[in-house]
Amino acid sequence: MPVSNDAPTHALKADSFGRILLVQGPEGSFVRRDLGATPLWLRLPAWWLARREARALRHIHGMADVPQLLDWDGRHLDRSFMAGDAMYQRPPRGDVAWFRAARRLLQQLHRRGVAHNDLAKEANWLVTEDGRPALIDFQLAVIGDPRSRWMRLLAREDLRHLLKHKRMYCRESLTPVEKRVLKRTSWVRDLWFATGKPVYRFVTRRILHWEDNEGQGPKP
Repeated sequence: MPVSNDAPTHALKADSFGRILLVQGPEGSFVRRDLGATPLWLRLPAWWLARREARALRHIHGMADVPQLLDWDGRHLDRSFMAGDAMYQRPPRGDVAWFRAARRLLQQLHRRGVAHNDLAKEANWLVTEDGRPALIDFQLAVIGDPRSRWMRLLAREDLRHLLKHKRMYCRESLTPVEKRVLKRTSWVRDLWFATGKPVYRFVTRRILHWEDNEGQGPKP
């Protein structure tokens, strides 16, 4: 979706990997991930993450309650705009229907062979204007055969993260099966906490100076 440089824009977020802009185009508003402001030493990982997101969005094109890919040119990733609030801004407290719909949304995603892989962050869950769940930020998404052991493992981790949010906002509605899923951690999770998590925290907090409120989302 080519848009002139003088198109009205509004910055939604900015970090070391670029800026997220709300752009007013000729056909309405859309969201742009702009890598132009990324520092030179981070441009390769920023490009890799954006390319990964574009690939995932292309794979789930047409699915409801996820962004639709509009364009990816190596510097700008344009996706459809979904009106709503992040989970931490509008918590679905006691909303059993919301969590049921969120689980159905995850099931649709997984049946299409995509695991989101970053659902511990409340900022990646939206509560839309009419109260539906929606998903954004597919930079870490994984694509594969939904019947494979690896994808089933990642799908279960996506579900565990959703259930952790349900435990926070709708604890009394957790079923016995859901409680067992929460207690049963995978080797992927254990390996991440033992090796990847410390490195992630060092890079994001000491080098990039991010405040990563995982499980709560970034504060306004």
